[in-house]
Amino acid sequence: MLVSGKAFSSALGHLLAPAAVALGQGLGSAQSGLLQRRFKGSHSENTNKFITDALQHLEYPERLQKLLLTPEREVSVELAILKDNGEVEVFSAYRVQHDNSRGPYKGGLRYHPQVDIDDVRSLASLMTWKTAVMDIPFGGAKGGVTVDPKKLSERELEILTRKLALRPILGTYEDVPAPDMNTGAREMAWIFDEYTKFAGFSPGIVTGKPVWLHGSLGREAATGRGTVFAIRELLKALKWGEIAGKTFVIQGFGNVGSWAAQILHEQGGRVVAVSDVNGAIADPEGLDVPELRRHVDEYGHSLASFPDGESIPKEDILKVPCDVLIPAAIGGVIDEDNAGDLQCKAVVEAANGPTTPAGDEVLRQRGIIALPDIYTNGGGVTVSFFEWVQNLQNFKWSEDEVNEKLDTVMTDAFKAIWDIHEQDGLPLRTAAFVKALQRVTRARIHRGFD
Repeated sequence: MLVSGKAFSSALGHLLAPAAVALGQGLGSAQSGLLQRRFKGSHSENTNKFITDALQHLEYPERLQKLLLTPEREVSVELAILKDNGEVEVFSAYRVQHDNSRGPYKGGLRYHPQVDIDDVRSLASLMTWKTAVMDIPFGGAKGGVTVDPKKLSERELEILTRKLALRPILGTYEDVPAPDMNTGAREMAWIFDEYTKFAGFSPGIVTGKPVWLHGSLGREAATGRGTVFAIRELLKALKWGEIAGKTFVIQGFGNVGSWAAQILHEQGGRVVAVSDVNGAIADPEGLDVPELRRHVDEYGHSLASFPDGESIPKEDILKVPCDVLIPAAIGGVIDEDNAGDLQCKAVVEAANGPTTPAGDEVLRQRGIIALPDIYTNGGGVTVSFFEWVQNLQNFKWSEDEVNEKLDTVMTDAFKAIWDIHEQDGLPLRTAAFVKALQRVTRARIHRGFD
């Protein structure tokens, strides 16, 4: 039985007082200075604002809030590689381990020229709450390298990636990376191979590996499929009917967006507009998603050049009328400046952090339902957990078994969020963070602090 409110807060405050004091002293000038240098409204600040709303509802003491918000470890390294032309180039890399009270740290590894410690810190925190909301036995972490992978040859990229197999930072029971932006099964295979050279056969060191190299069936589509399960449960709870006949707009047509579009199309939903980094395409009658995917993936054409639709400016994608808007690209795309322009009934966040706190407030004022990212895109980490379990068992599950188990996890997690939403009258985002905080805090308290 979960205990919340003042009684729980009082007990926690008594238990955590020494740890919180030590933590406050340990933050010191380094982290404080870094936060002061960050611009107003940074990614980590936005994430912490959402968490703070839930903490205030739970009435946790300030010292406990500090403990839950602060990462347990932040690692920054400089990785030097010898390029094909004989020059040496150095790249900044980060790994933030936020919390491991419920299990090994878990989180993706992204390559992007604008990655910085603030991005990684924010995403690591989100992973803690995401694994807790999904009720899978992992903690939260995230990694990133400040690099444009398109500017490196495959050899250079492999050398860089293998340098990230850091021991003892990573480990099958310590910290388990996964693919993220601009990384995939190839990079995970390199890390698996590099780590195995020194630690012995260790397929569980990463997830998202190729299916033929100890990966899991169903992993590629997991985040998009989980998004569709989330939409189904939301429509059911709101008594809006089924997916069939509903209209959807998807911002982002990468792995998550394209799979969500495909599965929605298969279930009778009308995907009326999609966009990517270069353009957008729309059709009020519904796009032919399978043909669009072939147009982009197999034929290598741009999304905006798809002949069976109208090309529109990518900036207008959020303004297209629909029942459900699915941001599935980057963070911070819905803010106070454009949230008033949305023409949807619900926002289902398949991307990480797509809505800023100010944008979220506008959505609430307009009565637009927001299903938060820490639940919506939890299908990816859930099937990553399934892959990890299969690696530990050295036994492969069928794709049907994976999808059925994912359906169960997504359904159960939604019910837990919806129950808090109805009982306490909280927005779904706050309700999700409340459930996550309860689970993480319970684990910390029962494990102790010595």
